[in-house]
Amino acid sequence: MDLKPRCRERIAELIEKGVDIPNPFSLDIGEEVDLDRISANKVRIYPGCRIYGKDTVISSGAQIGREGPVTIEGCQLARDVELKGGYFSKSVFLDKSNMGLGAHVREGCILEEEAGGAHCVGLKQTILFPFVTLGSLINFCDCLMAGGTSRKDHSEVGSSYIHFNFTPDGDKATASLIGDVPRGVMLNQPAIFLGGQGGIVGPVRMGFGNVVAAGTVLREDCLADSRLIPGRSTSGKVKEYRSALYPNLLHVVENNIIYLANLAALSEWYVHVRKQFLDGQEFGPLIHAGLLDRLSSARTERLKRYEAFARRASAADPSGSEETRRLRKELGGTVDKIQALCGDRGVPDSPAAASRDTFLAALERARQGGPGSYIETIQALPAEVSAAGTRWLRGVVDHFCAEASRSMPGLRLFGK
Repeated sequence: MDLKPRCRERIAELIEKGVDIPNPFSLDIGEEVDLDRISANKVRIYPGCRIYGKDTVISSGAQIGREGPVTIEGCQLARDVELKGGYFSKSVFLDKSNMGLGAHVREGCILEEEAGGAHCVGLKQTILFPFVTLGSLINFCDCLMAGGTSRKDHSEVGSSYIHFNFTPDGDKATASLIGDVPRGVMLNQPAIFLGGQGGIVGPVRMGFGNVVAAGTVLREDCLADSRLIPGRSTSGKVKEYRSALYPNLLHVVENNIIYLANLAALSEWYVHVRKQFLDGQEFGPLIHAGLLDRLSSARTERLKRYEAFARRASAADPSGSEETRRLRKELGGTVDKIQALCGDRGVPDSPAAASRDTFLAALERARQGGPGSYIETIQALPAEVSAAGTRWLRGVVDHFCAEASRSMPGLRLFGK
């Protein structure tokens, strides 16, 4: 069957300007796609691919569909990205990030430089810092993962891993923070390893340099760095189950707020640091806008899930400890407070502004020393400058948590 005339014309236009399309008759390009946002430089689109979305951006060197058909909907691809096969929606892929055959990347994902996954990886509302690598047959939704310094020294998730992000009570206030933003963005932290055939029951937080043994299902935070975390079996006894008891209520509330605080810190980093590097790059402003939009989507998702959790927990069975009953009554107040905090993209009232200005001045001096890439520049910063950047972002996190704590006296978030 021949292509529709208009689709044929658009594909011909891409080929004429230099896009490599070996089998034009197998390609579908949506009417809404802006062809000026598809680079003519070394882009190859293999047979069977579909490209949709008015916000889609495809930068130079992108390789799409080498291992199997690819569907792209509203994604922004930076330079030399490889999407080898699968479905990709409303996500951002920075330089040299990649995903293998059978990927299913839904809305709200950010894969920073050289991050990626092997075959059959499912992601949604997931943020991977540079170099983070996922094995095969993985479901890793609602996470932020950092750590590692290069492709040879990267944080990794072993094959057949699951982030359990849905509870028996129907809650998804379960986002996990593996590493953190204030230290992770400096690209100088030891790698984290999550052993295969395992999982995390969110929400969990973890320090850098930790190794989780294969086959382990992690249910508790491990905030210390450089630990070997062995598997721990359950009692194996069958017990009575009662829904909506929320015995770990404080843990869930704290980890949700700390996750949102780290998103606020990452937004500050993208606004003040990332933008400087993207502005001079092909389609850079469009990619930067995509990053901010994905962070906005992440905040919206986390607020939605937290609000639903708070509503159910507040109305649940009033049994349980006195502390749990008191915390349930306070939950409603946290929702409005957190929503107000998330409305301030840059957290302008944060006392961290002075640390920010000190770091940005030092960063500007470092950039004047040469045209290094984002990764080269950040990793070449002197230790005291990186420390200043971490203090700035840690200040954003602390400020967010301290403000949130005012609405729920039982919280102990400041300084976490």
